[in-house]
Amino acid sequence: MNIALIGYGKMGKEIESIALKRNHRIVLKIDRNTLGDLNTQNLQKADIAIEFSTPHSVLGNITKCFDSQLPVVVGTTGWYENFENIAKKCTELNGTLFHATNFSVGVNLFFKVNSFLAELMNKYEAYDVNMEEIHHIHKLDKPSGTAITLANQILSKVERKKNWSIERHGSEVLFIKDVREGEVPGTHIVKYQSPVDDIEIMHKAHNRRGFALGAVLAAEFLVGKKGIYNMSDLI
Repeated sequence: MNIALIGYGKMGKEIESIALKRNHRIVLKIDRNTLGDLNTQNLQKADIAIEFSTPHSVLGNITKCFDSQLPVVVGTTGWYENFENIAKKCTELNGTLFHATNFSVGVNLFFKVNSFLAELMNKYEAYDVNMEEIHHIHKLDKPSGTAITLANQILSKVERKKNWSIERHGSEVLFIKDVREGEVPGTHIVKYQSPVDDIEIMHKAHNRRGFALGAVLAAEFLVGKKGIYNMSDLI
């Protein structure tokens, strides 16, 4: 499979390493120094694009892939308020999109645990729930896309919480503490606290390899497909 890497930072390089080991070829690498190479002629040399760029450039990158009839795997976060518009464009152009706030298999299992626990905790009102996410200092969006997914799962199950915020606003708000430090790949913690005890679940990434492998697996999954997919279709 010929892959175009849109975003060639630390994550892009990790994806490249795994893709090559799985006998794929990298035919295009786009970073801040090669933005001029991101055009239809070059994109059509690829069978699929894997996009890990920035919240500021992701929408334009997705659109260029659609216009080039190139399936795209999107790992960038911070753009989901525009998801409906992107989904509409994908359908109109008969495109192919695989999107996820986190491509780690472990994180997606954590999503299932989080949803199940939230459903259990709904009837135990003595427990307040809050979250913490910790990432490296280079991450631009906050809270993380993964934290937003976790929070929305909780809001759908725990009726006493009405919305989430990165600031403390009272008992009906799910507080998400966001921390940026060092080179932390990603840690997400969900805490249920009561006067008598605490219940806590955590996912801690040790490196970027799990995210990169998930993105390559998603690219392999998309071969021959049209439409919109996410990690629930893969796992």
